[in-house]
Amino acid sequence: MNPSRQIVPELEELTRLFHPSLLPLGRFEEVEVEQMPLTYWQLLAHNHHMTVTVENHYGEPVQVEVLQRRLQGERYAREILLRLEGCGQVVQYGIMRVDLTQIPEPGRQAIRSEQVPLGRVLIQHVQLRQVRLETLYRIQPGARLARLLQLPPGRIIYGRTALICLNGHPAVELLEVVK
Repeated sequence: MNPSRQIVPELEELTRLFHPSLLPLGRFEEVEVEQMPLTYWQLLAHNHHMTVTVENHYGEPVQVEVLQRRLQGERYAREILLRLEGCGQVVQYGIMRVDLTQIPEPGRQAIRSEQVPLGRVLIQHVQLRQVRLETLYRIQPGARLARLLQLPPGRIIYGRTALICLNGHPAVELLEVVK
């Protein structure tokens, strides 16, 4: 990522890293916070790491499950699920793309190990972090997303795109969808 250009996480650009279209994931409609149910508002409408938010909401740590990954030079992307550590329940789906040059080497190693959720890695390895909510979405899940999140037919869920700046530089683009 070129720090001199304005980085805005684009939904289609992020999903195209792993899917030729949005259809397997569903129909995404931009919404304002007032159009969201309270629980989703609390989970998504903030400028904090989702790892911490989800762990606080459910009262237990989460584990990351990497579904797919891509590494192009120092740009690493992955499609993930977050699961509750105790029971294994899936609580979040996500896609992230990170500029590894913005992260100290121990953090890069932790990300590449794929054993620790991204938010926890960044909290441990980068002092100056700024999470910036970009867009909120109402989602009618497609077949793949509904299967991954174990959703009943017709369930509406919500998600967001966000950007994380590290030490003042745009470094991480995110799509985060909660169950």
